[in-house]
Amino acid sequence: MPNTPRPQQHPLVHMQWQGIGTWAQGMEDNQAGSTLRGLAAPGMHPEQYKSLMKLAEKYGPIFTLHFGFQKVVVLTGYEVVREALVNYTEEFVDRPSIPIFDQIQNGNGLFFSIGELWRTTRRFTVSSMRNLGMGKQMLEGRIFEELHFLIEMIKSFKGEPFSLPSFNCAPINITFVLLFGDRFDYKDPTFLTLLRLIDEVMILLGSPYLNYFNFYPFLGFLFKTHKIMLEKIEDVRVILRQYMKASREDINENSVRSYIDALMFKQQEKNKKDSLFHDDNLMASILDLVMAGTETIATTLQWSILLMMKYPEIQKKVQEEIGRTVKAGSWATYEKKKTCRNAVLHEVQRFITLLPHVPRCTAVDTHFRGYFLPKGIIVIPSLTSVLLDKTQWETPHQFNPNHFLDAEGNFVKKGAFLPFSTGRRNCIGESLAKMELFVFFVGLLQTFTFRPQPGVSESDLDLTVPQTTFTLRPQPQATCAVLRE
Repeated sequence: MPNTPRPQQHPLVHMQWQGIGTWAQGMEDNQAGSTLRGLAAPGMHPEQYKSLMKLAEKYGPIFTLHFGFQKVVVLTGYEVVREALVNYTEEFVDRPSIPIFDQIQNGNGLFFSIGELWRTTRRFTVSSMRNLGMGKQMLEGRIFEELHFLIEMIKSFKGEPFSLPSFNCAPINITFVLLFGDRFDYKDPTFLTLLRLIDEVMILLGSPYLNYFNFYPFLGFLFKTHKIMLEKIEDVRVILRQYMKASREDINENSVRSYIDALMFKQQEKNKKDSLFHDDNLMASILDLVMAGTETIATTLQWSILLMMKYPEIQKKVQEEIGRTVKAGSWATYEKKKTCRNAVLHEVQRFITLLPHVPRCTAVDTHFRGYFLPKGIIVIPSLTSVLLDKTQWETPHQFNPNHFLDAEGNFVKKGAFLPFSTGRRNCIGESLAKMELFVFFVGLLQTFTFRPQPGVSESDLDLTVPQTTFTLRPQPQATCAVLRE
């Protein structure tokens, strides 16, 4: 690739940056500057992601936008995003500095750390989670146990309407089993406090005021949102410190029952020889898993139930398949996935584009597809553009489980199915998420039929304008669970 010169710096004079698209200020009708605010931070409106895809149609799959004082390179489409994340994994491995996360984590933890701190922390976390049973049958037993509690909770509504977020308790509890070593009762005050704080933080992450702070942190004194969020994060830390203290006092090599136990033991083992396992990094790592590790799976489960309500004929097909393939009185195990319900679950994750992107930045000066990207430039690999890529999906904007079925009705894997991203920064909890979603989804449809509340038809159910939080949540809606014979 040619060694092209560094980009010009004046955003208003130079419409193009070495051929990589165009500046936001120079977009057609000047709409991009207003429509795409917030790109490098969480909380973009769903229409903004569609705007990125429209820009890609005009300027190509790689283009540059200018936000505030930041230049952002956007990568769109399956071919380009996969090439960047798989073939250039070391070049695009870093995270950019985002002011709100800098203040929360100070460069520590799993998601926004870089360099050796990130590599060591991620490697240790993956190893610890595997040792604790993530993705294995031993943890599947805990998921079935949690499914029982979830079903009993749903039965308590006796067919009356209840809110979709009620489903959050079960997947969040599985994450807590890994983090804390045991589940919480759904009425436990600590559990309810954590659920409330997680929800409030995720909502704040979608606030446009937080995006303004991220782009103009020196004006932070004018904004309150980031201050409120920092207070709520500290409330979560207070709870986590109690568990860390208890673990540190009781831990030994033979009693590692949780991720916190594993961290405390590692810290004692390394002592001062390994500065990477200091208290700030331990707290940041636990906090990352508490927040992101609970929100994503819980929200996907909400979407799956909403989509079954919206498309009752698909719900019926899944239930019929369960009846044919699962022995009466037993549960469907993850190991014995079948075509229809597996295709439906994959299509749920593709269709909802839950986490449209998490920003990267170049770790070194990089030449990519003929373009020069200097070290430290923010890069957005748009997962939405992959999951909605019209060259990869027959009806990308429709909920269509046939995307994952061949002509004979057999399940087909698709390379463009990347809801967990790919490459070295892919989701740590992918295997756990897949197992949880399968067990909960199939177990719930085995037990109940989900319908809209009285007075609401399937056509009334809103899929088009998700809530913009850290993820794209469904709008607040209710369901009725009718017990199946």
